[in-house]
Amino acid sequence: MAPDTTNVTVLSRFARDRDLVSLPVVESGVPIGLINRNAFMSEMSSPQNQERYGPQGCTAFMDRDPLIVDEKLNLEALSFRVVEHGEQTLAAGFIVTRDGLYAGVGSCLRLMRMIANLQAEKNRQIRHSIEYAGVIQQAMMRAAREALAHTLQDSELVWEPRDVVGGDFYHFARFQDGWFGAVADCTGHGVPGAFMTLITSSLLVQAIEQSNPRDPAAVLSELNRAIKLLLGQTGPRAGFGQSDDGLDGAFFWFDEAKRTLTYAAAKTPLFVLDQSSEDFVQLDGDRMGVGYVDTPMDFCWTNQVIAAPHGTLMFVTTDGLVDQIGGPKQTAFGKRRIRESIIAQRNERADVISMSVLNAYSLWQADQPRRDDLTFLCFRP
Repeated sequence: MAPDTTNVTVLSRFARDRDLVSLPVVESGVPIGLINRNAFMSEMSSPQNQERYGPQGCTAFMDRDPLIVDEKLNLEALSFRVVEHGEQTLAAGFIVTRDGLYAGVGSCLRLMRMIANLQAEKNRQIRHSIEYAGVIQQAMMRAAREALAHTLQDSELVWEPRDVVGGDFYHFARFQDGWFGAVADCTGHGVPGAFMTLITSSLLVQAIEQSNPRDPAAVLSELNRAIKLLLGQTGPRAGFGQSDDGLDGAFFWFDEAKRTLTYAAAKTPLFVLDQSSEDFVQLDGDRMGVGYVDTPMDFCWTNQVIAAPHGTLMFVTTDGLVDQIGGPKQTAFGKRRIRESIIAQRNERADVISMSVLNAYSLWQADQPRRDDLTFLCFRP
């Protein structure tokens, strides 16, 4: 509409096109205002106003400060401009210019639809990337799982990330005189946790090579130093706006000739049930995480050596199993329920025992959301 277009003409234009939301007012190719259908029709609804204002120019009812944007403005910036300009713009739309001259009117409804489509495509790409990251994470631990299955015939490893990828990982390696195993819970879950598993599992392999797998405490100490150095979590400025990441976990070495298990851990207990006992013996590790800012660079973990005659059942888990909220009072699953589930099936194979634990866990969780990644290892060495 030109500025001198009468309101009668505008009214007729809106009447002909009921889908028309707004009409721009343009003078010499430059937009100077925007007439919103709802506001205009409200003013011109009565015969008296039609008679009074009909012959006048349409500038009387136009918004003199509409949102005007250049056609080159990207959608993200445009969406922020629309929101900042207020509710009136959401209803009336906005004017688009090319080199300062009128080019068209934009619909906020269409804008939101385009943004939703773009966001859906971004989410699809991110979801696809995370799903493939899950494939990579599982492939990274495939050799350990295969070595475990070939070495311990009566064992079951459960690894269930809360999301597609997770912050728990495991390691298993066979040697001539025994085997080394580890179950660990890195900081976080999801993508950040998965990044930490990639870092720490790689550093763990180096730590085993540089120290002695027969000394799990030494491996923990070596891994602690490696994480702190790699992430810069040392010195007086450590932790100030920087990372404070690490892991809790249980590391163990089994000597096949002596049938002893050497265990060292950071905040991760080991449950041991021999054939002659009524209940588990719980071995508690040191109350010090690995790699964190507050963990001393020279901290030494403690080895505990226990006899493991044939038939001895062992169970180690990350805190995702213990801490899951559920039950009638919305409390943690806890260690007691783990022990009860295992003891009830103590004479069964490790896979049957593990299924019993998972069933009890699922019943306890019920409709509560999964709080953390879930990893545990049940085995008879």
